[in-house]
Amino acid sequence: MSDSPVGATPAPVVETCAQCSKVLSPDDRVESGGKLFCRSCYETLRQELHTAVARLSEDVNYAGGATGAVLGAALGALVWWGFTVATRISLGLIAVAIGCLAGMGAVRFSGGKRSGGLQLISITAASLAYLVATYLVNMTFINRELAQAGETFRIGFPPQNLGVASKVLTAGFGVMDVVFFAIVVYEAWKIPRPIRIPAAPGA
Repeated sequence: MSDSPVGATPAPVVETCAQCSKVLSPDDRVESGGKLFCRSCYETLRQELHTAVARLSEDVNYAGGATGAVLGAALGALVWWGFTVATRISLGLIAVAIGCLAGMGAVRFSGGKRSGGLQLISITAASLAYLVATYLVNMTFINRELAQAGETFRIGFPPQNLGVASKVLTAGFGVMDVVFFAIVVYEAWKIPRPIRIPAAPGA
């Protein structure tokens, strides 16, 4: 049995700022990230966040970023080629690792920075690595077919000339190759992308 008088009005819930514990009024109340803030604390925290995000794109170590992107992209290419050699299956989806590792390498080796310049570097490294990996994967299958046919000729790396490179790169080319390349480029672009802060509530 309740001790409250019948018909008594429940006490209003008091809302306080998660930062300064100030009691909030309807006009001095901002909800963000599942928490409530007074407008003063919210604006202060938002400005600090803007400053921290801006620093991620300042004083970027592009030399380190380029090194990381190249190393990451090369590792991704080797993973794809190694999987092909080990399993004798050309699974293009694994090529996505090239873009991911290129982007991650660019961010990590630049000191955690993010910028449009790093995006360009990452995309360039990933695209070149994708071409090299495609050549290596196709070369593996072509040489395997040559061996099965009793031929002594083998496709080598690097290619003897541009004509050979072009024929090997376009061997078995299809729509899915375009799709996988697009995903590689997207991942390489997305990971070093500068962080965007959402608009303030009610803005």
